[in-house]
Formats: sequence, structure tokens, C-alpha cells
Amino acid sequence: MLRRLHIRNIALISEADIEFDEKLNILSGETGSGKSVILDSINFVLGSKADKSMIRYGEQELSVRAEFVVDKDSSVVKTLLDMDIETDGNIIITRKYNMEGKGGIKINGNAVTAAMLKSLTQRLVDVHGQSEHFFLLSEENQLKVVDGLIGVNADEIKSKLSVLISEKKELKRKISALGGNEAERERRLDLLNYQIREIEVAELREGEFEELKSRQNIIANTEKILSALNEVAAIINDDGGCADSISSVKHCLGGISSLNDDYSKLYDRIESLKLEIEDVSQTVTDLAEDLSFDGREAQEIEERLTLLKSLRKKYGADEKEILRFLQDARQQAELLTDSAAIIDKCSKEIEQKNREIYSLCRELSKLRKECTTKFVKSVVAELKTLNIVDAAFSVEFVDYSLETADLNSFDGSDRIRFMFSANRGEPLKPLNKVISGGEMSRFMLAVKTLLKDVNGISTYIFDEIDSGISGITANTVARKFIAISKNTQILAVSHLPQVCAASDAQFLIFKTEENGKTFTQVKRLDEDSKIKELVRLTGGVESEAAIKHAKELINELKNN
Repeated sequence: MLRRLHIRNIALISEADIEFDEKLNILSGETGSGKSVILDSINFVLGSKADKSMIRYGEQELSVRAEFVVDKDSSVVKTLLDMDIETDGNIIITRKYNMEGKGGIKINGNAVTAAMLKSLTQRLVDVHGQSEHFFLLSEENQLKVVDGLIGVNADEIKSKLSVLISEKKELKRKISALGGNEAERERRLDLLNYQIREIEVAELREGEFEELKSRQNIIANTEKILSALNEVAAIINDDGGCADSISSVKHCLGGISSLNDDYSKLYDRIESLKLEIEDVSQTVTDLAEDLSFDGREAQEIEERLTLLKSLRKKYGADEKEILRFLQDARQQAELLTDSAAIIDKCSKEIEQKNREIYSLCRELSKLRKECTTKFVKSVVAELKTLNIVDAAFSVEFVDYSLETADLNSFDGSDRIRFMFSANRGEPLKPLNKVISGGEMSRFMLAVKTLLKDVNGISTYIFDEIDSGISGITANTVARKFIAISKNTQILAVSHLPQVCAASDAQFLIFKTEENGKTFTQVKRLDEDSKIKELVRLTGGVESEAAIKHAKELINELKNN
């Protein structure tokens, strides 16, 4: 329920703080007093589009704060938890908007988007007015109403549908993993076999690409390498070269090596150096003799590298990844080759699931049709008491077969429409095409009199439901409001004395002037003030008889 509403700087309202009753709340006042501003403020905090024209003249920003109390087990709480917003059943929504066209929305102190706000508030409040979205105009919601009437039996069938549809999805997933239908499987198998052959023919070795790049680099620099090796050999072996110098050093040290340990060690080191130089010389000679340029080898390396680059581009970053791809492809191909029997088995199971789903859909359709027969009669009866005496109403079901049924919906295959006509001789047409605002409010009132908590919404707002109503019908509307408000909070704008008399909380909307400015005020009426308002609404003067009549009206409805 909407417990409290705080409004600041909207239209003629500078500031208003309204605490609502959990049952029937009625707003009344003279035409133009600002009753619609209260509803506009509620719509704004519920997520309707903001407009700069709403901001009070001379101010820069408007704000609305709404405090709700809901059951801890309600769907609203679950929606909040899905948004990672904590709540103990108390929900505080704050929304602001300024002249720059910027604003902010918070739920329990957490910043949210307008879409998040609407996903929550559509479960909190249903607003019924001349330009508002009506819950019952949506064909999807019409189906929810019917299923709400059926109750647990519909829920049980939907639960079975959910299980079967989930099982069917898993079977389809298996088929998809196996390559889908036969044609798809063959295409997939052909591709895998081509990829396997392409990799196998290449006879890859791990590290081969780097080895070939290294050999290609040597071939490309053969002349440079040979020149360097020849120069090194000359430096070592030519007369007066490195080898001759080391031999001379060895000869000099040979004469003193026996005189001292240090000289002996030095001699040994020179001996080792001489041997190393001789080994280096031999290695340089061998490398130079082995070095040659082979044009055919260079071409073969280039072709092999091109092949490896192509395979890398298709199957992996290096030979190791390509070989892993080959292993996976072989396994997939083997599975596809043996999958025909598995797919055939899964396909037959899907067909069986579809037959079971169709059977449950038909069972659910039967329940819905049986339920709507009584529902239609009751709604028509209620509408007649609400001064739509020629009302005609029906629930239209779109027929379906096994071939045309929606076998993937947890709600079954039914598509229904509420059909309505308010005038004798006029054909029934879809509710959302023909019903007027005033008729819609009374239609919803008729339905809510019959249903309790079908959509889980805890607050209903009715704007100008009494349009064109008077006398006995007005008394009927008041009694229906009383009946509904025992379980669901109602906020209604009304000019009917009977409706106001039935209220648990009566609010007077009125204008005042101060320092040349006009302000809209909201005042919760006590018992005496409520009686005075009833006298005003009846058009009488504040006489003893009028006051007595007002009191009698209140007592009559409260003792209903």
C-alpha cells in the first residue's frame, strides 16, 4: 500500500505531505482545485514521463517521495532483490526533475533507471484514469486474470508445462551439439573431414615454423656469413695471426714455468687457450665448408612456411594449437558419424514431449473456458449495477491445433481477448478498441469486485470513476469500493457524496492565496469536516437537515 506521499514544487503545490489510510482514500474538491495534480505526482513517482511544465512557476526543481509497505513475500520484494536492493517490506521511491531536463530516481537510497522503476511500480500500483494504461487492456494480463480465477489447478498445469518445455529444450540442445538435422550434420561432417585431411597431409611437428624461419634466415645471408667466417679463419691462421702469437707466448712461458707455481699455472692457461683457438679454427673451417646456397631448398622452405602460415590462420596460433584442433576435429567427426541413431532417438522424444505439452494445453484451455463462462455472467451483472445496463461481455479464444499451437510457452497455447459492447445492438469488439475511460474504470471496478489479488497489486487508483453516475448507481459504486478496499488499498478522486461517505480517509483539495501567489493545499478531514464536505457535495446549505442527512449516509455505508 501507498503509506505516504510527499510532493514539492509541482504545479500549484509548493509542498504537501499526505498520509494515506490502508483502505479507502477519497480526494475531493472544487473543479480546478488541483486534484489531478495529486494523481500526476503519483504517476510521476511511478515512472511516467517528466515534463518541465510540471515544475511550479519560479522554482528550479520538483520532487516526489512515495513510501510503500508491502508483504515480505510479495513479488515486489523479489523484484527488488533481483535489482540487488534490500528491503524489509518498506519501499521508498524518490524522484526529482529540474528545469534543465535532468533528474534522478532512487529506490531505498539506490539510484535506478526509469525502466527499473517501472518494472517495480507496475507491481505496486494500478492507475485507472482517462489517459492511463489499464491493466486489463493488455491481452497478456487478461489471460493472467482468467488463470487467477482458476487458481491452483492452472498453476499445477503450468508447472508441468514448464518441466516438459525445459526437457524439450535440453533435447534440442543435444541435437544441435550433434550437428542438427541430417543435412546440417552432413555439412558439418564434410567440413570436419576436409579440415582433418588438410592438417594430416601437412604432417606438422611442434616448433617446425621457428626452425624453418631460422634456416631461411641463414640461406638469405649465406654470402655475409661466409665472408665473416673466412675473415675469422684468416685472423686465427695467417702468418703472424692469433695462433702464431699464442704459440710465441707459450714458448716464452715454457722457460720459466718450472720456477714457480704461479708461472706454471699461467703456462697451463696459455696451453688451454692454444687448444681452444685450434678448436675454434677447425669449427670455422667446418662451418665454411658446410655453408652453401641451394635455390631449391630456399623455395621449399618458402612454400612450407606459406602452408604453415595458412594453417595457423585457420586452426591455431602455432603447431601445438593446430594439432589440438586436429584432435578435437577427429573426436567431433567420430561423434557425428555415430550420431544418426542418437539424433533420431532425441527427435522422437521431442515429438512425444510436444504431444504431452499439447495435451496439457488442451486441459488448460478447457479449465479456462469453463471458468470464463461464469466470469462473463458475473461481470455483466456487475456492469449493469454500475449503470452500463446494456453491457455485453465475452472472452474470445483463438482456436489452435497441434500444428499451430505454441508449444514453447509456459502459459499454454491460448490467446484470448476480452470482447465488449456498452450499447444495445452494437457488436462485441476487443475491449481496448471500444471502451471509454469512464466505462473502463467501472469495468475494472466490476472485475475487482469479483477478484481478489489476481495480479498481486496492492493499490488501485481511480480517477473520475463517477462520471455520469448518480442515484442508486452511486450507492452501488460506494459499496463496491468498500468491498474491494477490505483487501486492496484504493485512492479515488470522486464528486459522489456516497463514495466520499464510504471513505476511511477523506482529503480535501483546495486553493489558497498568499502574497499574490496561488497555492494548492491538501487537508485530511476529521469527522466534522467530512460531514461539511458531504453537505457541499450534495449541493445543500449547511443546515441541520443537511448535516443529519450526511451523518445518516456515513452510518448507512459504514454499517454495510
